[in-house]
Amino acid sequence: MSRDASRTESQHGKWTVSSSDEEDTGPAGGAPGPPAQPIRRDEVSDSDETVIDEGEFEAAHCGRATAVTGSDERALHSSQFPAGSSTRDPAGNPVKTEPSDPAGRPSPTAKRTRPSSELGWGVSSSDEEPEAKVPVQQVKEESPSPVPKKPRLGELEYHRPLAAGRGAEVGADGGMPDKWDGLGKAQHFSFYLTKVSGISAKNNACGLHIKDILSPLFGTIIASAQFNYCIDIPWLMKQYPEEFRTKPLLIVHGEQRLAKAQLHEEAHPYPNVRLCQAKLEIAYGTHHTKMMLLLYEEGFRVVIHTANLIHDDWHQKTQGIWVSPLYPRLPEGSPETAGESATGFKRDLIEYLASYRSSGLTEWIDHIKQHDLSLTRVYLIGSTPGRHQGNEKQKWGHLKLRKVLSGCVSSVASRESWPLIGQFSSIGSLGADETKWLCSEFKESLATLGADQRHLSSLKPPPLHLVYPTVENVRTSLEGYPGGGSLPYAIDTAQKQPWLTSFLSANLSKAAWGMLEKNGIQLMIRSYELGVLYLPEAFGIGTGRFLVQRGQLPDCKAPEMSFPVPYDLPPQYYGNKDRPWIWNIPYLHAPDTYGNVWAPS
Repeated sequence: MSRDASRTESQHGKWTVSSSDEEDTGPAGGAPGPPAQPIRRDEVSDSDETVIDEGEFEAAHCGRATAVTGSDERALHSSQFPAGSSTRDPAGNPVKTEPSDPAGRPSPTAKRTRPSSELGWGVSSSDEEPEAKVPVQQVKEESPSPVPKKPRLGELEYHRPLAAGRGAEVGADGGMPDKWDGLGKAQHFSFYLTKVSGISAKNNACGLHIKDILSPLFGTIIASAQFNYCIDIPWLMKQYPEEFRTKPLLIVHGEQRLAKAQLHEEAHPYPNVRLCQAKLEIAYGTHHTKMMLLLYEEGFRVVIHTANLIHDDWHQKTQGIWVSPLYPRLPEGSPETAGESATGFKRDLIEYLASYRSSGLTEWIDHIKQHDLSLTRVYLIGSTPGRHQGNEKQKWGHLKLRKVLSGCVSSVASRESWPLIGQFSSIGSLGADETKWLCSEFKESLATLGADQRHLSSLKPPPLHLVYPTVENVRTSLEGYPGGGSLPYAIDTAQKQPWLTSFLSANLSKAAWGMLEKNGIQLMIRSYELGVLYLPEAFGIGTGRFLVQRGQLPDCKAPEMSFPVPYDLPPQYYGNKDRPWIWNIPYLHAPDTYGNVWAPS
């Protein structure tokens, strides 16, 4: 979209759909960043350059296009394919650095000047927005006189695209698609990519920004809950429309000790904000779930995505977003089993929230019970910390994925030859060789064909491709080397598993997906994670496989039933000179997009 974004009138007045070149480009106060700032090339002497890589996870059966999209799918936006974002140091602590200029970009020293038309860059309107007033108390406002409302996203039939023509806009060349027409096409799968600053408006036409998701176009917010890993509360509050900034907001986090104290300090000026700490009782665990629960006057919505609640993750990285339909409220007196979907989404979401064992989430469990979630077509795949045994172990992690696949895979010719593809942005320790976890229990779950079928791995082993950025992908990305600060693959981990490079083609971690213990009796999970699984059967696709676009990023002109895969297909193996990105070693010989080199301390 251009800067003259589509507008709509609501009972709250005029609202503008944001575009990526209108977002706040100011520094995110206390926002996590890379472990070191890029420095001018002439400030260091050349030295030997060691390299390797890293990543984070989205699982897929390629031919079937069974896709898991979750909190580990964040990606650098580059000319080839994306890769991820989760900014913590190797010990699991948030890494926070101050940007070297007010726009949060690396030092401009020695950077090449490019015409604005090449960058597709726009001045942020959020920077011009007056500072949000800190509310002293919540004021109950009288409802204005009722006015006709425009349909919310998801109020129309779930299986139909939104009607075109609302806020229609045509670009200077006459070829820009209407904003809502584009979102309508994506609505069939309810899967969206985020807008990216610095690319053409055409390529952003079907994208969403967090301001879009929280806008009155999606619903009139009564209360909301934000689950996330890295959170910048002042920045988050600015993403809500001003009229929603005093509504009750629950923030679920995993911070501990000093980081927890800092988060409480950030929340202090906002009396409507409550914090809920997720219990992390197993060492090295994290709260990596990224979810929004949005309670509206019109109903209820769930959003599961891959971005931290910080400026950098919504600025120049490609993130994945699943947006639920607008769930209506059930009639009074409905049984607890009412409003369930064929995928069991309501039950699974309630069980996931209950696993936090927090009284602060009780009201949200009640909200879910009071709404009809029957139109949901995706499966919820969650991970929650613990050592799960018996029936419990099949509720979480890769064993939950295995259970769903065992019951839902239809018969398709030649499916045994389909490759498995994973895309991720951080890599944990996976063992001394591929048989320790990646190509044993984890691959077995991914390769499940159905209850009456053998595993793919019991036949001819299917190829496993892991999509992860190379050093060159990071260097030439829109963010340059600082983008690699969101790809926490450390040299000490990489040196222990050199075998992994042979699978790169780019959160692959046992902590998130779980690891079997005690001869398979127990599944040990360290972290909270959440994603959704797409299966063709749930969308009435009789062929048993999704269509995907090849060789380009998804766009609004794609066939309605084409699934938007945000990386190149088929995946290409690393070339002889390609090396996986590692965030804590220097890259001194070739400057990045801004003329900087990478020299972590």
